[in-house]
Amino acid sequence: MTTSPLMPRFASHRALASVIGIVMVCGALPCAAQTSLPPLSPSLLPSSAGAPELRAQLTPREYTTLSSEMAGRIDHVGTRVGEHFRKDDVLVVFDCAQPRAQLAKAHAVATQADKTFAINQRLVVLKSIGQLELDVSAAEVQKAKADVAVAEAVASKCSISAPFSGVTVDQKARDFQYATPGQPLLDILDDHALEVELIAPSRWLSWLKPGYAFQIAVGETEKIYSAKITRLGGRVDPVSQSIKVIGEITGNAPELMAGMSGRATLTPP
Repeated sequence: MTTSPLMPRFASHRALASVIGIVMVCGALPCAAQTSLPPLSPSLLPSSAGAPELRAQLTPREYTTLSSEMAGRIDHVGTRVGEHFRKDDVLVVFDCAQPRAQLAKAHAVATQADKTFAINQRLVVLKSIGQLELDVSAAEVQKAKADVAVAEAVASKCSISAPFSGVTVDQKARDFQYATPGQPLLDILDDHALEVELIAPSRWLSWLKPGYAFQIAVGETEKIYSAKITRLGGRVDPVSQSIKVIGEITGNAPELMAGMSGRATLTPP
């Protein structure tokens, strides 16, 4: 049997048509040879409301470093890291034997000056001394009162009280350590009033105002909290075209701590 030279061409055409048919069927119906793609990870999807998310951090409204105002030995540190305290609690006590002695001396000198002035007032009436001596004794009274005020101011620095209620986050000095003026002793913060700080695009200023509500998902607690904007930064960064935004948690969330971070979701109007 003689093979026609057109047979290979027809065979190749039939093979190509078969491949095209299989591709069309797999595109219209599920095909066993077709590999299904995995769904997108939720972390790659926008928020459920389609609103942009911004990184946010929880910061304390009040925090400070307590420093020594005098040179002296520390008698006692009344708080440790992680311990809570109330406003006006004594946190640090210094050895104040010398300042208290100077205060007692100043009070004694003031008493002496008062008595001298009282006697000179009677002597002036009797013409025993002149007006100049009376004026000098009056000046001595004022000088003694000023010395008492100075001694009281020094003695008042013998202890450091808490300026607000909060928690100790760092202890930089120990009992019986000698402190110098200006030396940091304790880092404290108010853990009851936390703020939410984030950086937002400056183009949002047309609708981003104090009182605007938003939500923040905190990573450490894996919870979502309601919050509102309390104030905006004082200037726009011209390089990044952004502005600092400060907010606060509206509900009661005692589990939150300063330094926690998360994602803030702000829905444009």
